[in-house]
Amino acid sequence: MTDQRDTQGNLLPDELRLTPLGKWIRKTSLDEFPQLINVLKGEMSLIGPRPLLMEYLPLYNQRQRLRHEVKPGITGWAQVNGRNTLNWIDRFEHDVWYVENISFILDLKILLLTALKVLKAEGISSPTSVTMEKFNGNIQHAEQTSREHNN
Repeated sequence: MTDQRDTQGNLLPDELRLTPLGKWIRKTSLDEFPQLINVLKGEMSLIGPRPLLMEYLPLYNQRQRLRHEVKPGITGWAQVNGRNTLNWIDRFEHDVWYVENISFILDLKILLLTALKVLKAEGISSPTSVTMEKFNGNIQHAEQTSREHNN
């Protein structure tokens, strides 16, 4: 991704900054390999809710905070059930479901499904962005649901 900015100094949208090489790296999930170092250091797990930006912490509701009861992972239940095509609320629900149902068999299933997702290059981009929209809290979901019901 480039560091291109508009005239006010704000970063341009991801789709304008993502280079062809960056698109290929994302499509093949090669951008995930450096996280293996964090797994080897014990800071992450292979399977678990994906780590998110620290700035999101105050925006979580009580249920969404449960995702932090386990180590973050390179892949997880949300990734194999939609990846970046999920809205934030659904992503958090998948993360919490994983925390509440964690097991060795479930982890094996997630690993297998992850391999299939990577081979098919599914769910890389959200419906409205080449990456994922910023999480603005649970109010965002209420507004989105309201718009969907009005259409």
